[in-house]
Amino acid sequence: MKRILAVSLFVLALVSLVPQSEAARVRVVRRGPHRTTVVVHRGFPLRRALPAVVVRAPRVAFRVTPRVFLPPVVFGAVVVGERPLAAARVWEDREVIGSEEGWTEFTLNADQRGRKLLLDVTRGPAQISFAEVVFENGEAQVVDFADKVHHEGMFTLLDFADGRKVDHVRMVAKADGHESEIALVLVS
Repeated sequence: MKRILAVSLFVLALVSLVPQSEAARVRVVRRGPHRTTVVVHRGFPLRRALPAVVVRAPRVAFRVTPRVFLPPVVFGAVVVGERPLAAARVWEDREVIGSEEGWTEFTLNADQRGRKLLLDVTRGPAQISFAEVVFENGEAQVVDFADKVHHEGMFTLLDFADGRKVDHVRMVAKADGHESEIALVLVS
């Protein structure tokens, strides 16, 4: 009787170990970030294939959707000689993109009025597809970067001498190195 009890306890112990050894063999597969196509509104002026992107949700819901697209502007890479003083900066926001994400769509919420919008690339070069600047009246100005790589520096993105209220800016870009930081600065 003692022998049967000992054998049955031994068998129970072995059976309880089997699921643990099976659990140790389970692998977690990481597939990376979810990619999707860039969503554009009717009338979007760029007529080329846009890259598959990782979409970052905006931190704040924006108030205006593009109603009318102005003719696109080709980015001229005009370097800003002097960085604007802090007192002249009306709004500034930034996004850091890592190389593992690839093409990333992000939206920076401005909701401010200014005269010039600047692009500041730091922490490494960035490859930029386009920027969509949406104004308070629903007009949207698309700046076409033509998927070119831009090295670190501050550049003029748009200059509107009459002063305009920028609701938000949507960009599609990717880091050309390990990571890149893209900042937008609205100057009065």
